[in-house]
Amino acid sequence: MTDLEKAREFFRLDRFATEAAGIVIEEVGERYARCSMKIEKRHLNAVDSVMGGAMFTLADFVFAVATNFNAENVTVTTVSQISYLGTAKGDTLYGESRLIKDGRTTCFYEISITDNLGNAVAVVTATGAHLQKRK
Repeated sequence: MTDLEKAREFFRLDRFATEAAGIVIEEVGERYARCSMKIEKRHLNAVDSVMGGAMFTLADFVFAVATNFNAENVTVTTVSQISYLGTAKGDTLYGESRLIKDGRTTCFYEISITDNLGNAVAVVTATGAHLQKRK
């Protein structure tokens, strides 16, 4: 089984992200993740734009995958901030993590949200706390 298959199997239990939002893990690596979310009617707000909460869910899931797949510790978000940069023009959103700093007890990531046309849609910064060793 590949790392991608293992990640998809493990994170399928994150039902809100995988079932309700329809997010798919596209790539995983050491402290890295890239996920996609096909834009559907359920993701749109009253003015036919992708709801901010849908974008935030994508970013939060990317952070979870990047920090918890094949990691020694369980990592949870302690602080997260999103900046909306533009409206999605395409039909799919992508979230991609970038590790800025990983310490003994905390980590800091930047997650970029783009659409399939390459438009920058949002950027999220997230601080995580490494809680305990995995069993």
